[in-house]
Amino acid sequence: MTTIARDDQCRLLVRCPDGPGIVAAISTFLHENGANIIESNQYTTDAKTGTFFMRIEFHITNLVEKRSTMEADFANLAAAKSMDYRFFYLNELKRTAIFVSKETHCLMELLWEWQGGNLKTDIACVVSNHEDARDVVESLGLPFHYIPANKDIRLQVEAEQIKLMEAYDIDLIVLARYMQILTPNFVERFEDRIINIHHSFLPAFIGARPYERAYDRGVKLVGATAHYVTNDLDEGPIIEQDIERVDHRDQVADMKKIGQKAERRVLARAVKWHLEDRIIVKQNKTIVFG
Repeated sequence: MTTIARDDQCRLLVRCPDGPGIVAAISTFLHENGANIIESNQYTTDAKTGTFFMRIEFHITNLVEKRSTMEADFANLAAAKSMDYRFFYLNELKRTAIFVSKETHCLMELLWEWQGGNLKTDIACVVSNHEDARDVVESLGLPFHYIPANKDIRLQVEAEQIKLMEAYDIDLIVLARYMQILTPNFVERFEDRIINIHHSFLPAFIGARPYERAYDRGVKLVGATAHYVTNDLDEGPIIEQDIERVDHRDQVADMKKIGQKAERRVLARAVKWHLEDRIIVKQNKTIVFG
C-alpha cells in the first residue's frame, strides 16, 4: 500500500450560501489542479435558502510548490460563490497548549492519544495553576508552566498566559479540567480555538459542582460535553457529548469516577476532530463532519 506524503495532502473547508453547482465547481477546480479527492463531506441547512458547508481532503503531487498558485486561483472561484474558506495543509501541525488544574484524567487521556499517534499535533506546552501534573508532563519532555491563578489576580495571570501562548505560537488551547473562568479578553483572542470539557451533559447542570447537583436531582445518567469557549459560561458551541449510566446506589464520589470515563473520551474526540479540521462553527452550533 502506497503512503501519501503529508506534504502533498490538504483539506479545504467551505461555507457559503447554498445554490446549484457548488460541489461541481470545487471538484472541477481540484481536478484541473491535478488533485485526487480522498474524502468529501457536505451539508446544507436548507436546499433553497440555506447555508452550504463542505469539507474536502485531497492529494496533489508536489503540493508545496503549487499551493500559492492554487490558492490564488481558488480565490476567484470563492468570490463568485461568496465563499468563506480556508486551506489546511497536513504538513503544518497545529500547535496545542493544554491547561489543567488538579484533576489530571483528561490530560492523561490526551497525552496517551498523542503518544499513540491518534492526535496529530505538536503539544507545545502544558499550563497549570497546580503542580500535580508536572512530573508526568516533564517525563515526556514537554514544557510545564506553573502559573498560580485565582479570581483576584485573573487579569495578571491571563496577561502572562497570553504572552506564553504567543511565544509558543499556539493554534489550539484545550482546557482539560482547568477550573478557572476565562475573561472576555482572553476568549476573544482565541475565538473558536479554545475547547473545554464540562463534566455534565449540557445544558443540564451548567457551572460548578454538576455531580453534586446531579446526585441531588437523582439522575440516572451522567455525561460530559466538549464545547468551544465563549463569554457565556458553558454555553459555547457543542462539539461532542456522551453519557454513562448511574443508579440510586451511586454516591457523589462514585458518580464522579463514572463520569470521568465520559469526560476523557469526549474531550479526546473533540480535540481530534478539531485537529482534523472536521468542525465548522455556525453561530452557536457546530457542523461536525465525521
